[in-house]
Amino acid sequence: MIAATTSSARKISRKSGNAPSTMGSLLDAGAFEFVTSAVEFDIVIVGGGIAGAGLGWALERRGRIVIIEAEDRCGYHSTGRSAAFFLESYGGPDVARLNRASQDFLDHPPPEFSDRGYLRRRGALHISDGTAIDLPDGVESQPVDRATLTEWLPGLLPQWRFGRFEPGCADIDVARLHSDFLRSFQAFGGQVWTGARLASAIWITDHWEIRLDNGTAIRSRILVNAAGAWADDVALRSGIDPVGIQPKRRTVVQLRVGQLGLKDLPLVIDADQRFYFKGEGEQTIWLSPNDETDCAPGDAAPEEYDVALAIDRFQQVVDWPVEAVERRWAGLRSFAPDRLPVYGFEPGGSHFFWCAGQGGFGIQSSVAASWLAAGELTGERSHSQVTGIDPRIFAPDRFRRRPGPPA
Repeated sequence: MIAATTSSARKISRKSGNAPSTMGSLLDAGAFEFVTSAVEFDIVIVGGGIAGAGLGWALERRGRIVIIEAEDRCGYHSTGRSAAFFLESYGGPDVARLNRASQDFLDHPPPEFSDRGYLRRRGALHISDGTAIDLPDGVESQPVDRATLTEWLPGLLPQWRFGRFEPGCADIDVARLHSDFLRSFQAFGGQVWTGARLASAIWITDHWEIRLDNGTAIRSRILVNAAGAWADDVALRSGIDPVGIQPKRRTVVQLRVGQLGLKDLPLVIDADQRFYFKGEGEQTIWLSPNDETDCAPGDAAPEEYDVALAIDRFQQVVDWPVEAVERRWAGLRSFAPDRLPVYGFEPGGSHFFWCAGQGGFGIQSSVAASWLAAGELTGERSHSQVTGIDPRIFAPDRFRRRPGPPA
């Protein structure tokens, strides 16, 4: 366990009004100014999205911990815009193990965490116009013939002849899960500062000297990079080489179509990854062209081309008339070069910990990923649900290894 330190100088004051009276209060770092010397913590987590919130929760009472979030509220970018569903097969075999290890908690969380689960079963229907449908080993699924496909999808166009049903797919209550991570973290004594953008961090012998944009100074033994699309930027501001985390824009549109009874429609996924859609209301669907457009970190917005592309691809699947585009939005998914997440300490002894690169599977794998990362960060035994998962697969040193000489 990481022992909490006693700070000799953690006096802060509001620019107006009184300071919060409890450690668990939600702190707006933008409303504070630095008075004496650095505020001291054992662990500073940069980023209050699902990765940072989940890790904070998994660390429980292991010292004094603060989450610093650049925006005015946590989860504004990727987490808050996700059309998230639990799909065990998504992300490849290594990520599927994290998904699988998260499922029981998401379905049946302990009563002290939540009084109800986060999953609503929907099922996923993988369809193909000729490509083989391959799912990772261990994922429950069964083949679906053309006749059954047309029962589930009336108006399915004739080229879609092959299907596979994945019954475990479910909608995730993302907002409540994220909120409960933060609530539990604060109940353990963790602090959350919003409007708190990292300006710089310098490793000095045995601790980090951290400066926020508003001038607040923090001293910490460990700095965690859970900054999502900004992960490489946070690394650079901390004097650490980036690992190549690339934000990619994902577009979603809500369509009203000329077909009824869609609310409980399975998630429909193209085997060639060109689209997916699911029922939202009796006559509405959420649709994505499965785009992954490289972009800079920022406030993602949908492009007209991607909206049109999504509709065009949808119209090549079913004969349902599109009556209106009711909503459109975009979010960022951030991937490492090998499309696996990055969990672990940066080599070199600086106590810089990566918790980034969760791509499009960060929410569904968040519970197991948080347990795994917490075990690596503290050096303690990981939760029993992830003891069979090798954390070295996700370690950042895989990007630091130099190729050996030619044989």
